[in-house]
Amino acid sequence: MDPLYLRSASTSLVISFDSGEAEVIHWGADLGASLPDLAILSAPVPHSAVDAVVPAGLLPQASSSWRGRPGLRGHRIADGVPGYDFSVRLRVAEVTDGAVGTSAVILQTDADAGISVSSALTLHDGGLLELRHTITNTGTSPYQLDELATVLPVAPDAVEILDLTGRWCRERHPQRRAIQQGTWVRTGRHGRTGHDSSLLFAAGTAGFGNRHGKVWATHLAWSGNHEQFADSAADGRTMIGGSELLGPAEVILAPGGSYTTPALFAAYSDRGLDGISESFYAWFRNRPHHVLPSAAARTGLSGSAPGAGKPRPVVLNTWEAVYFDHDLSTLIELADSAADLGVERFVLDDGWFRGRRDDRAGLGDWYVDETLWPDGLTPLIDAVTSRGMEFGLWVEPEMVNLDSDVVRAHPEWIVGPSVQSYKDGGRLPLEWRHQHVIDLVNPDAWQYIYDRVDALLRENNIGYLKWDQNRDLLEHGHAGRASVHEQTLAAYRLFDALKAVHPGVEIESCSSGGARVDLGILERTDRIWASDCNDALERQTIQRWTGLVVPPELVGGHIGPTTSHTTARTHDLSFRAITALFGHFGMEWDVRQVQGAEREELQRFIGLYKEHRGLLHSGRMVRADVADDSVMLHGVVAPDGPAGGPSGVPGSTAALFALVSTRTSAAEQPGRIGIPGLAADAAYRVEAIFPAPGDADYDHTFTQVQPPAWLASGAAATGRFLAEVGLPMPALNPEHALLLKVTTA
Repeated sequence: MDPLYLRSASTSLVISFDSGEAEVIHWGADLGASLPDLAILSAPVPHSAVDAVVPAGLLPQASSSWRGRPGLRGHRIADGVPGYDFSVRLRVAEVTDGAVGTSAVILQTDADAGISVSSALTLHDGGLLELRHTITNTGTSPYQLDELATVLPVAPDAVEILDLTGRWCRERHPQRRAIQQGTWVRTGRHGRTGHDSSLLFAAGTAGFGNRHGKVWATHLAWSGNHEQFADSAADGRTMIGGSELLGPAEVILAPGGSYTTPALFAAYSDRGLDGISESFYAWFRNRPHHVLPSAAARTGLSGSAPGAGKPRPVVLNTWEAVYFDHDLSTLIELADSAADLGVERFVLDDGWFRGRRDDRAGLGDWYVDETLWPDGLTPLIDAVTSRGMEFGLWVEPEMVNLDSDVVRAHPEWIVGPSVQSYKDGGRLPLEWRHQHVIDLVNPDAWQYIYDRVDALLRENNIGYLKWDQNRDLLEHGHAGRASVHEQTLAAYRLFDALKAVHPGVEIESCSSGGARVDLGILERTDRIWASDCNDALERQTIQRWTGLVVPPELVGGHIGPTTSHTTARTHDLSFRAITALFGHFGMEWDVRQVQGAEREELQRFIGLYKEHRGLLHSGRMVRADVADDSVMLHGVVAPDGPAGGPSGVPGSTAALFALVSTRTSAAEQPGRIGIPGLAADAAYRVEAIFPAPGDADYDHTFTQVQPPAWLASGAAATGRFLAEVGLPMPALNPEHALLLKVTTA
């Protein structure tokens, strides 16, 4: 059988069938239009080893003497006795080509064990590989599945692993280690993606960075329990991949039953991590339901139609402005102030429903509180929409408080490890933020939640839902059995069903900040809340590493109060604003209190966002490799024109960059820093645009070191010169930033 050869966007995947199973021979750089005879890759059998060459299969198998982590673990339950068919011998039965050279389905079977696995592979236009397996029980007795992993090999020169970790208000921070023999596993048992989850699992050449080195990276598109891993064998071969982490007997396949893995998305780059981002961004932006900026957005004009072509509106969220203090006159004052600033979406946060005066009661009772809102939400919604803004609402449909009408009526709807409800002596999991999980696997509970959210959307002019999920799913069971798998699928069905009947409503995935950020939930939502932390210093790291996979138009980034609610740090407006700019921009702040020069500065910045959001939400993300780790330079480069360069119209904005100082530096001044990502032979002009002289905090931004001469009047140079030689950068005070605009000369 001829090998399978997929090619797209400088990436190739080669799968050989010579061993009888599907073996990945190459995943990485493009190999050109044709392949040699793969017999030249035949390797000798080592001493004291199995008397055959062991393939690195698409599903590594013990039956082929693979001694690393197996791709499939499970066993048959025959006559009530578990343990049969614990080791399968899958062999290729059929290969079906899809789109020429970019997709295929490979069927492998073991008739004796009664198991078949179908593997669907698609190499998307931007070079992002999508892989998922479907296992089917073709036998006559049940088969218990323990794990079905999606894995890919990396080249021998991949010697380092980079993954991400974190906690609440400090999500997605990088960590590195050398690849050594054995298995490095990142396990998520949160029942959701998790604050500490690694959004990306990357292997690369020594010292790979933002703009240099080879990188192989994977992401598991799943919002429940999961594992991501690197598995390095004694023979030097390394596999990376991931799988859903199944609980005890969560998936038992009846005869004829099937299970499909979450998709594993995989990208290769020979241009560092920025190349990985380009592959993911291309996939997101090529989706038919992706919210793409329109021509109107590029000129800064507000769009009004939902869905594709709608600019990302300026958001005001009320949480850090009023918290639970929901007073109609106060909120209308806030809406007046927001509209005056140029806000386009007003989101009412937690506290609007029955019994909700704090976080100890009311969750699950999704009815507007008549004591707070005797005329419903209509007066506030009318006030908001009459001022030219959309109205959005906070909900947390997957959670309940014990102190709620729904739990008093249906205690059996609370998730727990026991068969009985807690009212009948069943044991509850420990509370988390005074709340429990409603059992969406229970069809009556699912229908109740669907009906309540559907009614809210039908009865009110709501264009946006901030959908929260504020706890882990621990001891998560339905009818006494582990059920994170089923709960995750039920939550997906809830999103899908509501989207089907309310296609114009956008949904944000918030999970006590950034604890549910993955491509599974992003297939159903329109943005994510990266973190509950609005501290701009923390957000510089959080947003940088979230943006490794998720494009900025899908990442909520807000200006918080001058002193951060979560860290008590105090920052100038310019630092907070520039940080929030490189995302879906908004505010979470009592903007009524912003007056005088600070208000003028804020209005000017909102105008900058509206002017440039078309570029910010369609361009290539660029991150410079800067030797001084106290300084960051990152930006977005326009995607149009030859070789990714500017359109060539003199004066058009080709890029926006942020120069950021995170702390004091050992150096007296930054010196020259290269500005990468521009078309090499095009001519550009670089100028500093925010903060500008006269802005409220301009004088706070720079140290006492004399700024470089070009800062006053701009600098002209080619893209090649800017990348290779760079410009001397001004010395910024710690925790300050400067916005640079690059235009075509």
